[in-house]
Amino acid sequence: MAKNLDKVIVVDLESTCWRESPPQGQTSEIIEIGVAVLDMRTLIPEGKRSILVKPLTSHVSDFCTQLTTLTADQLEREGVTLAQACKILKSEYEGKSRVWASWGDYDRRQLERDCKAKGIGYPFGPTHLNAKALFSLLRQEPREHGMAEALELLGLKLEGTHHRGHDDAWNIAKIMSAMFA
Repeated sequence: MAKNLDKVIVVDLESTCWRESPPQGQTSEIIEIGVAVLDMRTLIPEGKRSILVKPLTSHVSDFCTQLTTLTADQLEREGVTLAQACKILKSEYEGKSRVWASWGDYDRRQLERDCKAKGIGYPFGPTHLNAKALFSLLRQEPREHGMAEALELLGLKLEGTHHRGHDDAWNIAKIMSAMFA
């Protein structure tokens, strides 16, 4: 399948998490897929979206709610299955034919793990951009930076709530816009 390079799908995942190790029998799983699209012709980020996902194998801890603002009740009421979320990424964002990016490699690995564990087809093609590594390489930095630090280095403000997928995806798209400008 030919790649469509006119836009990059910027993704940021939030997953169940705990202050320390997961409780016995629970594993970290995706609870939000944040999406923003970077138009590569204009370098302008386009709309952001939060796709909330109901966890199946873990519970949302108090720590997770403090970090992400997401609650178990909210996910139960507003969330979809991971299969439904992946279908949205494939159909509405053309995930199989577009390049996608995330800040670091965690999001790619977590999505691969969750899809495999739940028997769901992976929603993206083979081309993933690690924007975190790319940012540091382009700036000839000696180390990688967190997203908030990268925004600061660029003189950009963090918009929205840090550790909410849609806001982080939007901020990553802004960083990528600056990288390609």
